[in-house]
Amino acid sequence: MDPLTGDGIRLREFRLDDLDDYLAVVGDDRVTSWLSFDSRDRAAAEKQLGGMVERAALADRPDYTLAVTRLDDDRLIGFARLGPTGVQAAHLGYAIAAGHWGHGYATAAARTLVNFAFGPLALHRVSAAIGPENLASVAVVKRLGFSYEGRIRHHVFTNGDWRDSLLYSLLATEFRAD
Repeated sequence: MDPLTGDGIRLREFRLDDLDDYLAVVGDDRVTSWLSFDSRDRAAAEKQLGGMVERAALADRPDYTLAVTRLDDDRLIGFARLGPTGVQAAHLGYAIAAGHWGHGYATAAARTLVNFAFGPLALHRVSAAIGPENLASVAVVKRLGFSYEGRIRHHVFTNGDWRDSLLYSLLATEFRAD
């Protein structure tokens, strides 16, 4: 797949040489405390990265997990993902390395992936499940026009405890391309 370009960012396929930068995201408790999984060690991150590279090469690829880079630098600073959740539906996820927070990269990556979801992929619905304390991520989906649907109780087990999620969604009929 050709890279997707957004406001100051590029979404490209993962490469095996992204391991150190990928580990800086998924191995950092400051980042993963907001995600649906605990921090990964190097071996787990390497295995996960290999799986993403393999899935991207499949003709009937099951998801789109893409590396987020800045336009002026090809180094990974995060990731964004669309995972299938049903007929013409996908779940949106994203994470940015802590050292790059506060620059709008998560919003730009999410917007770029939503444009891809409702454009070339012709999806009907995109959802996002966000931890209630993750106000920055809630702000991202609100900026993109997502609607709040409700609270999913004990949705994920992470960091040694069950966590609720706030569910947001955007429908193709509500979507406005940028």
